[in-house]
Amino acid sequence: MQSEIDKPVNIGCPQYVTVKELVNTVAAVAKKKITIRSVPGPVGVHSRNFSNDRIYFTGWKSQFDLQKGISLNYPWILKQVKKAVREQNSAAK
Repeated sequence: MQSEIDKPVNIGCPQYVTVKELVNTVAAVAKKKITIRSVPGPVGVHSRNFSNDRIYFTGWKSQFDLQKGISLNYPWILKQVKKAVREQNSAAK
């Protein structure tokens, strides 16, 4: 795809997602049972959403929603984490 954008573009999920929703989505994809504990303190950002206007200007649009994107990437991420743990364990010996 050709465009005049010559700098990195942060492409985010077009829907608003809370941290809790993101955590639950990753846990579901990973088939992990988790417990989320909230700690008292100042409330920060409730959700994150990026403007995709620059990338949309090029005609690009996403093919997958957040859950599908995480599902497609999770196996690769898990493999990288396991590899890093093996390397760290080997270095510790």
